[in-house]
Amino acid sequence: MSAQKLSRRVALWGCSVLAAALAAPPPQQSFRFALLGDRTGEAQDSVFQQVCKEAAAQHPAFVLTVGDTIQGLDDAKAEAEWREAREILHLFRSLPVYLTAGNHDIWSEASKRLYTKYAGHPVHYSFDYETAHFTVLDNSRSDELADSELQFLEADLKAHAAQPLKMVVMHRPSWILPVTLRNPDFELHKLARRYGVQYVIAGHIHQMLRLELEGVTYISMGSAGGHLRASERYEDGWLFGHALVEVHGASAAVHIHETGPPHGHGRVTELGDWGMTGLAKK
Repeated sequence: MSAQKLSRRVALWGCSVLAAALAAPPPQQSFRFALLGDRTGEAQDSVFQQVCKEAAAQHPAFVLTVGDTIQGLDDAKAEAEWREAREILHLFRSLPVYLTAGNHDIWSEASKRLYTKYAGHPVHYSFDYETAHFTVLDNSRSDELADSELQFLEADLKAHAAQPLKMVVMHRPSWILPVTLRNPDFELHKLARRYGVQYVIAGHIHQMLRLELEGVTYISMGSAGGHLRASERYEDGWLFGHALVEVHGASAAVHIHETGPPHGHGRVTELGDWGMTGLAKK
């Protein structure tokens, strides 16, 4: 083989390798984060501290809450309660902690100012981590999402459309009735479908539930310290604990960790084990 032919063959081989490399999907980014339910709403003594310790022991990349960090509802006591909550959250040490505004966190203009001071971010905001995008909304003072929140959500999702995994977080599950009735005709769901949101997450009711509608998974988080209601039965979704979410590229696996003794039995389930009334198989 002549030197000229060999040079040409090497050049062609190099081009094919480069083309294959450009066509290959990017390597998947994997991480995990802790998802916490409500701390308050008649907080139960020492439960939140235990939940935080158990979540921190799993070494998540960050912590995300669904709201109700303080008992609140009293402007005179709010700052002292935020200082107390901050001390407990120091159990996560140097980890980023992203808060969601709950109805026990914001009820007045003064409480809104305190929330932004101690949370370190606005009442609605978003952030990226590796392949995932998180949009955190504020419905602390209304059961419904205000038009301004929906406008923020649409602009944010449009600006981050390239992120493979998208999650929307709010405190009140304003979506629970239409999703239960299998009615897709509401603006939040339309935006979720339009921009490829995989998960919509809320708290407020302290009950672990999972609902599905047109490819969107809706999650109601169990309690991280707020009192348990109704039957108080684990099988019905009434439990203290947290979720550990493992992200791999465009997909996520959600593991529900019940607290260990004395506030639980340390049971671990998958998100798919839960349905719209608690455990899918009781």
